[in-house]
Amino acid sequence: MEKLFTSLPMVAKIATDDYVGFTFFVGCMAMMAAAAFFFFSMNNFDRKWKTSILVSGLITFIAAVHYWYMRDYWAANGESPTFFRYVDWILTVPLMCVEFYLILKVAGAKKSLMWKLIFLSVIMLVTGYLGEAVYRDQAQIWGLISGAAYFVIVYEIWLGGAKKLAQEAGGAVLSAHKTLCWFVLVGWAIYPIGYMAGTPGWYEGIFGGISMDVIYNIGDAINKIGFGLVVYNLAVTADSNS
Repeated sequence: MEKLFTSLPMVAKIATDDYVGFTFFVGCMAMMAAAAFFFFSMNNFDRKWKTSILVSGLITFIAAVHYWYMRDYWAANGESPTFFRYVDWILTVPLMCVEFYLILKVAGAKKSLMWKLIFLSVIMLVTGYLGEAVYRDQAQIWGLISGAAYFVIVYEIWLGGAKKLAQEAGGAVLSAHKTLCWFVLVGWAIYPIGYMAGTPGWYEGIFGGISMDVIYNIGDAINKIGFGLVVYNLAVTADSNS
């Protein structure tokens, strides 16, 4: 029995000044709690909103699983878990784009809108990964391409076809759409700061002393949980008004 316990892996200690490890741990717990909340609340809503709530649960559940691994990776190596983070993003960010399509279906949104947003998000993430992990000496160039894809997404939801559909739907859908747009404009803008904090370039003197992982972890918690709560509030409001 003693041999069994000594062979079990020890739980990694988190130093009192290890803010990165702390945010990984809190992020993991917060995503797990949010995923459980969304999954268990699905049956409380009308059928047309269940898929949106399901997607919110999937976003936070996928993030929770990746944060579990990223927390352990950080504790074991003291390095940024870049690969795990981008695998998380390549799954969850397109799902966040799907949320726009799902809430705008009531106004006649077509799947072409969904695929357009997904395509742009994949470009944004792939080029970001190339700049952060593969071609670090050209991080500024890859970051510029990633940023361009981001601004096209911003344009589409704020001024393009998605905005017109939201205005046609009006009411709670328009309100939810506007809130999600603010998340993309302000919440997603946190990530370029993390990118610049972790890659070489003209911006090193501005963001060089900031922890990239702390910024990313805060951004993930705000955006992924926040997106889900906006959709949840839309479902509650729409059901109460019907």
